[in-house]
Amino acid sequence: MVIGRRSALVPHAVLIAGIVIVLFPIYVAFVASSLRLEQILDAPMTLLPGSRLLANYRDALAAGTAKTSGMAVGAMMLNSAVMALAIALGKIAISLPSAYAVVFFRFPLRRVCFWAIFVTLMLPVEVRIIPTYKIASDLSLIDTYGGLTLPLVASATATLLFRQFFLTIPDELVEAAKIDGAGPLRFFIDTVIPLSRTNIAALFVILFIYGWNQYLWPLLVTNTPAMTTIVIGIRQMIGNGDSLTDWQLVMATTILAMLPPVAVVLLMQRWFVRGLVESEK
Repeated sequence: MVIGRRSALVPHAVLIAGIVIVLFPIYVAFVASSLRLEQILDAPMTLLPGSRLLANYRDALAAGTAKTSGMAVGAMMLNSAVMALAIALGKIAISLPSAYAVVFFRFPLRRVCFWAIFVTLMLPVEVRIIPTYKIASDLSLIDTYGGLTLPLVASATATLLFRQFFLTIPDELVEAAKIDGAGPLRFFIDTVIPLSRTNIAALFVILFIYGWNQYLWPLLVTNTPAMTTIVIGIRQMIGNGDSLTDWQLVMATTILAMLPPVAVVLLMQRWFVRGLVESEK
């Protein structure tokens, strides 16, 4: 028993050290968000929270900064939330039926269709950015939620993951559904989707964070402050050259920007872990 406890000390120590390394910058940002600007610029900065915590967060949420044309952080977070939810739900809504069709339907060139979807993994947004922007511009999607989300909705990765799971569904289950008179749509809704709940939850968490953290595409497709996302807003808050940066508001905005992804992970943690580790349903 003693030997077992000693052998666990090293991995626990490594785990604690890793947590400290990851959380220390976040703690520094939190402390900076509670200080006045002159306290932050006074090196070395204190590591104890200050008295401006609520005031700084209130200023960030309500007014933002002049560098973001006065766009409130709350409005930017709303834009990011709409974008992240639309991308996550859209990718799942498209990937589920496409993977279902590839696995359960027998049609000409079925395997070619799957590989055509799979090949798009080699064409991320950064590679096709110019034609994608041209199409969005021709369809008048600039400075719209449609422009922010539609070019990022299709997902070959999600289709591949759903396909691999659907292949594990036993043929006996399909035959039983046919005997009960269930058609393809009913089998998909009543059987396949309930079996895929944990996979859907795991993908939703990953895709929500993916959509929330988007930088390059929102930077190109939005021109007005009203459509600014939180990631773009944080970058705009940081001054260039001789302009003074309100670091207390930047740090407060950074902490606020972390809250929605963290909340999604915590709320769906059980489903997320099950979706990643379960191999049989």
